[in-house]
Amino acid sequence: MLDRTAGETWRIYWNEYAGNTYIYGSEIYFHRREDVEFSNALMPPGTVIKRWFSKTNYQMMRVEPSLPLIDGEGRYRISLNAEADVEEGLLLRLLYFDRYDEEIGSRIVRDKEAEFRCPLRTYSYEVQLIGAGATHFHFHSIIISEVDSDEETVLSDIE
Repeated sequence: MLDRTAGETWRIYWNEYAGNTYIYGSEIYFHRREDVEFSNALMPPGTVIKRWFSKTNYQMMRVEPSLPLIDGEGRYRISLNAEADVEEGLLLRLLYFDRYDEEIGSRIVRDKEAEFRCPLRTYSYEVQLIGAGATHFHFHSIIISEVDSDEETVLSDIE
């Protein structure tokens, strides 16, 4: 679910749709819209736990896009709002696609917050929540916001 707030900031929640969620052996509790509890002691590190998309095929996936549209000329900040049993036990991966759904770049976000700029040819993108050692966590939201062009940045566009 996407919640747009003033100032070009978007808050992305974990909806109850299980199609883009790692459910094998997982216990998932939806306490509130902004509090999803996930537990899976047998999940190997590097597993994609949840995926969000900026473009979907509704007839095939039966889910609407949950990410805002962004362009290759803007700079953005992404923040992960979650508490895990292992510090730095979760990470985000951004995948960028062209108009033919070919991957044209990616970026791994290992910290709770990072700035990014997508490639100019980006037509759509995907955000993945990846387990990096955490077996139990509370997910609240992902926040994507535009970065003022007057601010300086030191982060590269693509890893």
